[in-house]
Amino acid sequence: MDEARPLGRILLFGVQHVLVMAATPISAIFLMSATLKLDAGLTVNLLSAAFVLSGIGSLIQSLGPWKFGPRLPFVMLPGGAPLILFLAIADQHGLRTATGAVIITAAFYFVLLPVFSRLLVFFPALVIGTMIVIVGVNLVKVGAVLVTGRPGEPGFADPTHLALGLATIGFTVAFYRLFTGILRQLAVMLGLVAGTVLAFALGSVDLGRAAHGPLLNAPQLLPFGSPQFNLVAALPLMLYSIASMAEATGQTVINAEAVGKQIDRRTDVPKTIRGDAAASLIGGFFGLPLMVTSGENIGIVRVTGVRSRYVTAAAGAVLILIGFLAPVTRVIAVVPSAVVGGTAMVVFAVITVLGIQMLGRADLDRHTHTFVCAVALALGLLPILVPGVYAGFPPGVRILLESGVAVGAFTAAVLNVLFHHTRPGPVRKPAPVPDPATADARPAHS
Repeated sequence: MDEARPLGRILLFGVQHVLVMAATPISAIFLMSATLKLDAGLTVNLLSAAFVLSGIGSLIQSLGPWKFGPRLPFVMLPGGAPLILFLAIADQHGLRTATGAVIITAAFYFVLLPVFSRLLVFFPALVIGTMIVIVGVNLVKVGAVLVTGRPGEPGFADPTHLALGLATIGFTVAFYRLFTGILRQLAVMLGLVAGTVLAFALGSVDLGRAAHGPLLNAPQLLPFGSPQFNLVAALPLMLYSIASMAEATGQTVINAEAVGKQIDRRTDVPKTIRGDAAASLIGGFFGLPLMVTSGENIGIVRVTGVRSRYVTAAAGAVLILIGFLAPVTRVIAVVPSAVVGGTAMVVFAVITVLGIQMLGRADLDRHTHTFVCAVALALGLLPILVPGVYAGFPPGVRILLESGVAVGAFTAAVLNVLFHHTRPGPVRKPAPVPDPATADARPAHS
């Protein structure tokens, strides 16, 4: 994990991480732009900031300066539940208040962390394994939606898109089966490139978008103006940060296992959370939602067997470079979503397998362990498998409940405490009345 290979090879593996995860910041910023009706210039500026901050966060988590970052092969991304919460706050209170909410929440991480670190004893393999399974299933669904589109939208389950996604998976499997050595380790990237070439042959790639535009682009500080701080508006994001800490706990443990590193949860997990907080605090001043440590690269590490944290550090450097080189950003953006989705499904499914492996060590033969896992999976997978199940709830409550990872982690942790850290008090029977006739004959006890 701490091995520094030749620079060329490190960069090559780093680019593989970037290609797999680049769709996330792109889709996150495009969703922000479409939802908030941002102009093209602001969209490009935010996309540049997303790449630069993803790179900075990846460097922090991989290199671990001082007490920030666990020195594990991690990348960091915007998107997911924090993005949805950011958009909800922006819609209700404005973009300046949403930016202030991100900054408040990043500071809240540091305030809450000493308390949270004391609770890590309540997150054993049973809880973390259950949470990682839910994370993996949720990510597989995210990858699948990139291939199929969303139900009810135009072009849903388009046969061409399905064919591209399945072909990309097939290419990845073929490369992994046929190649050895470094080429096998690059099977994920080669599969993505092959899928893109096939998409180009089928006329599904528009290179015109990558040909026009400026050469350099730098993120703009406070693109929405000076932030406004409103604790009430920031409350949903602050509540989410607790679930984010739990998720960071699981990802730190599973990443350490994937690379074979022995960690101390009480010290290494807080380092991951501090890295999230630092990147989010900086990102807030550039108009971004919360930055979170990503589980996407864990699957790549497991598939390729490349464990070096310097690879994800190289990926961080590449991400920063992309953030300033506008043409590279545009080229990455033209890779069809179906191709990215096919690659992502394989990588994300590996995360699910890692969670199952962890549950295999959680002594599921014990009935209480099986029950805790089953209930947490049921409640955690419900909003993932049945979208909109909480549509009738108030917006603030709905946003929290629709985070299957948060619900599953909370349920598993609470049930674990209930069944394994508390015991019902013994039923006290009334003391028998001694028989005076035999009292003197009984032996004395000290």
